[in-house]
Amino acid sequence: MKYLPRILAVVAVAVLCIVVHDAVATEPLLRVETKKKSVTKQPDSKKSKIDKGRYLTEIGGCNDCHTDGFMMNNGTTPDAERLLGSAMGFKGPWGVTYPLNLRLLAANMTEDEWVTYTRTTKGAPPMPWWVLHSMEEDHLRAIHAYLMYLGPKGEPAPSPIPPGEPITTPYIPFEPVFPTK
Repeated sequence: MKYLPRILAVVAVAVLCIVVHDAVATEPLLRVETKKKSVTKQPDSKKSKIDKGRYLTEIGGCNDCHTDGFMMNNGTTPDAERLLGSAMGFKGPWGVTYPLNLRLLAANMTEDEWVTYTRTTKGAPPMPWWVLHSMEEDHLRAIHAYLMYLGPKGEPAPSPIPPGEPITTPYIPFEPVFPTK
């Protein structure tokens, strides 16, 4: 429980980063600064689209839940092990839900299907699905490109557990506690 405020703070900062990035990312070129000089590269090449997808999953906090151990190893999980979902559930008034294996999910969708899915999904708590609805289309396409680059791997996440049913996996309590006065 002592880490819940930190987890919520990380999620809030990640959402804020997406909003700020969307508000200021109006330049048609990406500028990468090096120690000696700046280098300009076109954002529409396949490699830069994958890099943009990786970047967006980083600042969007996707790995925080969809990559086992990501926060505990300070984000050093290799790409090959990212976004595989988790058997670590989130227990709340809704029951227990699990972060999806995004690589398996994207592997079964075209880029257009991914955009439609992310624009219309209402994921299980605590997934902030409304953030996906407000993302720019090219950002959603870049995330899909990154997931396709990573390729399908791993197992599907466990099925949600309704409230009151036995829980057989590890979970994080995700319920507000109000102090008594």
